[in-house]
Amino acid sequence: MMMGRFALLLLLAFASLQLLCFAADDNAVFYDSFEESFDGRWIVSDKDDYKGVWKHSKSEGHDDYGLLVSEKARKYAIVNELDEPVSLKDGTTVLQFETRLQNGLECGGAYLKYLRPQEAGWKPKEFDNEAPYTIMFGPDKCGATNKVHFILKHKNPKSGEYVEHHLKYPPSVPSDKLTHVYTAILKPDNEVRILIDGEEKKKANFLSAEDFEPPLIPAKTIPDPDDKKPEDWDERAKIPDPNAVKPDDWDEDAPMEIEDEEAVKPEGWLDDEPEEIDDPEATKPEDWDDEEDGEWEAPKIDNPKCETAPGCGEWKKPMKMNPAYKGKWSPPLIDNPNYKGIWKPQEIPNPNYFELEKPDFEPIAAIGIEIWTMQDGVLFDNILIAKNEKVAESYRETTWKQKFEVEKEKQKAEDEVADSDGLVGFQKKVFDVLYKVADIPFLSEYKLQILDVIEKAETQPNLTIGVIVSIVVIILTVFFKLIFGGKKQPRVEKKPEVAETSNDQGSSEEKVEEEEKEEAAAAPRRRRRDT
Repeated sequence: MMMGRFALLLLLAFASLQLLCFAADDNAVFYDSFEESFDGRWIVSDKDDYKGVWKHSKSEGHDDYGLLVSEKARKYAIVNELDEPVSLKDGTTVLQFETRLQNGLECGGAYLKYLRPQEAGWKPKEFDNEAPYTIMFGPDKCGATNKVHFILKHKNPKSGEYVEHHLKYPPSVPSDKLTHVYTAILKPDNEVRILIDGEEKKKANFLSAEDFEPPLIPAKTIPDPDDKKPEDWDERAKIPDPNAVKPDDWDEDAPMEIEDEEAVKPEGWLDDEPEEIDDPEATKPEDWDDEEDGEWEAPKIDNPKCETAPGCGEWKKPMKMNPAYKGKWSPPLIDNPNYKGIWKPQEIPNPNYFELEKPDFEPIAAIGIEIWTMQDGVLFDNILIAKNEKVAESYRETTWKQKFEVEKEKQKAEDEVADSDGLVGFQKKVFDVLYKVADIPFLSEYKLQILDVIEKAETQPNLTIGVIVSIVVIILTVFFKLIFGGKKQPRVEKKPEVAETSNDQGSSEEKVEEEEKEEAAAAPRRRRRDT
């Protein structure tokens, strides 16, 4: 018994020593825990658009410090230059950081940009969304957008232009206010893996057209832009029968409905009683000004005499469907003998086509955070670049896991005592499962619809059962489509854009601008008499 305990203690000691060794490993090429003030290491942009104030602040409920977004509805920009650029071409590279959305995230970003060297055309004090980056990685949520971005900016060897390549079907952003750790592992075999809290959420291949949009390797052929559809090309599968003749008894002028001549006014119908009367209990408000507000009228109420009668007011015969109605005549459709199918331009060799064995990654020379968020309380912490997966794992174990467990237990306790109207207990577990369901690859086509349904239901917990039924219907639809849907439609390759774009596609900034322009119209104070 004693020997067993001694062996266990020895094993634990060895494991702890191994973690410490990894944490101190030279493979951790960059690490910032923010235990000390960021002044001197991180440079805040002087650009006029970026008024958001960064603060060195503790994570709520912990003694652990981080880099805090302190104000709502602001643009933020801050950058840290690495001592030496990091090459992504040699071996494995791991990008990892923690983010805590302490006040939630309705519309905003919490991603990092891994920047190219300054020779590419940027300066720390002028850091903005135009600064050229190699990789953009992290959470972004606003409106229909709810994703953990992974974007690679890659140089087209033919044109020399940089193109943004977006990871397809990225994982969703966790919906709680706990600390989460985001990890991107770039492997030498062209594989990239996205982890959230150490759990793999997405695996992709940089060179696969199924994983990135647009694909890094362009299509071999493209539609000929100079090819024109022949004038006599007929795309109509069906045409009106030219030999058909309208029947002689077809009356196009017959109405759809006619009066029911057999109808009889119900006994007890009150012809002289209006359906609505002035509210006898209503009184003119004391502050009503006839000159300013117009002549006051009592509000209308349903006539109580009509409640026991079959009806009030002038009785009219009801309408019924006209048995003689046929509508406008049109000839029946027949197969078009001249039908040639849907015209498509012929394919020609793509002049911008090239082959790659590996992506031509640009080095990372700095880490920047450039975001626009409508929420404050976004906390960044433990930013890491490493050359070994074990190093990143050790940091997750020693810096993130303990915080997360404490926050999770606190959240659990709060949920147990929360009001029954909130999202608690069983419903919370259901929504957690539903968010995982939304990440299932074969449902990727319906991911946005599923997330929209889930988010609406979170604000109305009484809809939980209806949401489950809706998602089950979607799953069954996809399932039967996979089984009985026949052949898969051919995939049309899109030609990648060659111009470098400075605005992050799918980011929250444009959506924020739209929201700020919306204003609600004020309702009138009093009812007026029409003159």
